[in-house]
Amino acid sequence: MPGNRYVEAFHQLTTEANDAGLMRRRYGFYWTMMLLWTLVAAAILVGVVALGDTWWQLVLAALLGVAMAQLAFIGHEAAHQQIFASRAWNEWTARVISGLFTGLSYGWWVDKHGRHHANPNKEREDPDVQSRVLSFTPDATDRRTGLAARLARRQGYYFLPLLFFEGFSLHVSSVRNIFTGREVAHRWTEILFVGLRVLGYLAFLLVVLPFGMVVAFVVVQVAVFGFLLGGAFSPNHIGMPTVPHDADIDFLRRQIYMSRNVRGGALVHFLMGGLEYQVEHHLFPMAPRPNLPELQKVVRAYCAQNDIPYTETSLVGAFRTIIAYLNQVGLKHRDPYTCPLVRRYRG
Repeated sequence: MPGNRYVEAFHQLTTEANDAGLMRRRYGFYWTMMLLWTLVAAAILVGVVALGDTWWQLVLAALLGVAMAQLAFIGHEAAHQQIFASRAWNEWTARVISGLFTGLSYGWWVDKHGRHHANPNKEREDPDVQSRVLSFTPDATDRRTGLAARLARRQGYYFLPLLFFEGFSLHVSSVRNIFTGREVAHRWTEILFVGLRVLGYLAFLLVVLPFGMVVAFVVVQVAVFGFLLGGAFSPNHIGMPTVPHDADIDFLRRQIYMSRNVRGGALVHFLMGGLEYQVEHHLFPMAPRPNLPELQKVVRAYCAQNDIPYTETSLVGAFRTIIAYLNQVGLKHRDPYTCPLVRRYRG
């Protein structure tokens, strides 16, 4: 069967990556990053106390949003078992960073993100293409009526502004899940971690700053945090092909066809926390961040040898594609970014 060729190709690619040492742990990198961004966050909070009652606090709020985003990237990598050899060490590192540092539910996020990795851009299966605000697929647009349908026609233009609300959405979803989710591992631990982070953070600010400034500080910090996270995750799949929920596609093509890499050097690498190597991350989710540039060379060469499309663009180009795609889908045009694989399964 044709699919068997790609199964064998992935096995060969995995062997090549392992033989090149690209799956090895990078303890020095991760301990340095965890210590660095913890100290940065602590220094910003000390700066808040030192600066006192002044609107320059909003600069520190934005910087704290950046630090929280960087810590969230590390938590994401721990959740993917990238940091330690021990599964428990990775899970608890991710749980502590998510709950105590960023105020998010590890259990809620890891379930959602795991389903995304299993079925990227698959309708009804990938939670990242399910939204009450935006239509990410033609089928989602078809189900909209009235005001929602009219707003969807130009949804691409307000996609970027909406990213500023992503942080608030993440916090709300986290709190809702840990209190109402049916099966939440370590529920009381998550309640404790998220509660200490959210309530302790607010109490600290209320002691140091006037109420109005506290509100502004939190809004800026969470908005920057959400914009950076949304801006790092969204360029990787939106505008890439989507497939029906019953499509049966082998792992290699499922991950490569639906993923987009972003180039841009050191600045993009910092802003995206290594997620610009999305193709490699989806093929090898346990590969540590510092290994991804070398892993990209192996994957790109293998795709060329096996005639598999490999998508890479600039960050600006990715967002242009996203805006155009969302507008076209919102107008109820069928998916304009199809490929032979998608056309085959859409019939």
